[in-house]
Amino acid sequence: MSAVLIIDDERGIRTSLAAILEDEGYKVFSAEDAIVGIELVGHEIIDLIFLDVLLPKMGGLAALEKLRGEFPQIEIIMISGHANVDMAVRAVKLGAFDFLEKPLSLEKVLTVCRNALTIRNLKKENQILKKTSAKERDKIIGTTEEIQRVRDLIRQAAASDARILITGENGTGKELVARAIHRLSSRQNKAFVEVNCAAIPDTLIENELFGHEKGAFTDAAFSRKGRFEVADGGTLFLDEIGDMSLTAQAKVLRAIQEQKIQRLGGEKTIDIDTRIVAATNKNLEQECEEGRFRQDLFFRLNVIPIHMPSLRERREDVSLLLSHFLKELGKTSCEFDTGAVQLLSSYDWPGNIRELRNLAERIVVLHTGERVGVEAITALLSKTNSAEKPEKPELLPSCMDLTYNEAKEAFEKGYLEYQFTKHDGIISKTAEAIGIYPSNLHAKLRKYKIKA
Repeated sequence: MSAVLIIDDERGIRTSLAAILEDEGYKVFSAEDAIVGIELVGHEIIDLIFLDVLLPKMGGLAALEKLRGEFPQIEIIMISGHANVDMAVRAVKLGAFDFLEKPLSLEKVLTVCRNALTIRNLKKENQILKKTSAKERDKIIGTTEEIQRVRDLIRQAAASDARILITGENGTGKELVARAIHRLSSRQNKAFVEVNCAAIPDTLIENELFGHEKGAFTDAAFSRKGRFEVADGGTLFLDEIGDMSLTAQAKVLRAIQEQKIQRLGGEKTIDIDTRIVAATNKNLEQECEEGRFRQDLFFRLNVIPIHMPSLRERREDVSLLLSHFLKELGKTSCEFDTGAVQLLSSYDWPGNIRELRNLAERIVVLHTGERVGVEAITALLSKTNSAEKPEKPELLPSCMDLTYNEAKEAFEKGYLEYQFTKHDGIISKTAEAIGIYPSNLHAKLRKYKIKA
């Protein structure tokens, strides 16, 4: 869980911003001035700070300079109701990730917050990767023919700049394949930039990919690069590209064809040298037939197809992977009964490798002793299954004796409770799944007092 600190002397801003972020699953701290906030940073692990410009005792820009000097690993987003261009430019020069004007837009806050944490995680990951040998980093665990075929394709694909489409179910390790290709390529010293197309609303995806010029829209206090530019010379990984809107698909297609982009609100054409690696859990050929994905973009992306097999297609690797995860988590002495091994190999693993790693963590935390039997594995797997499938409410019969408005509200409340639970209590994820804006969903959750 990422921790966010809000430093603002306005109680209303602290309260409303904290509510939005807590609903998204963040741990939130707040401070009424910079001195209290800086002291708090010294005692708590903070990932991101929202910092007001006009503060008592110590101004926001002075606090920004102090924080960047003492805690360079924390990303800082400046906020102000009295901003000007000079102030925004100075804040960025001092190391601010972004500059937001009040009143704060819900979608903008969530997107910038998500982007800042992504950048912070990339920085942390780069530090870890530098300490890890290249051999270990590129290791894809498995001995089956299916996974060996994937390894061979990775080596062959990495030697070229050809576009790659990675397919496979959720949790099979598609991102791991993309990172391995980048690290083995001639672009390894340039940026690897990931965009989760399913997590960004349609209204924001173009800004995310192509950036914007100053004044392009209300909150655009200064120009900003998009992910295509950030990945120039490196690799852009478009994860879950099957969920991208048709409008955005058309612009991505043009960028790939011409290797040129235009920022939103800009007229200047920018040359880029960006390698595209895309991934999806959908059947894009079927999506093309049904009109949900552009066929010309599919052909552009599918130069080198790599299919990541599901775990049930490589059952022989289950024990090997589990042992690897347990060692990663610090449990070096752990033995499995024959029946437990058979159960693990026969299980269907709907969550694939992600689910298997979760099981490894559960074994480390919940299981005592060095030997794991059938009963323990059965119990630990059942915890996963029960947690992932919220019970569907019987809405229709319960609404029949109500007035129209009462029935409509009862149905809506039950529907939202089910969807919110199903999508892990995350507003952006739920809104994307049911097809409404996050701000609208946020208002409805407050109306019905539905909490994460």
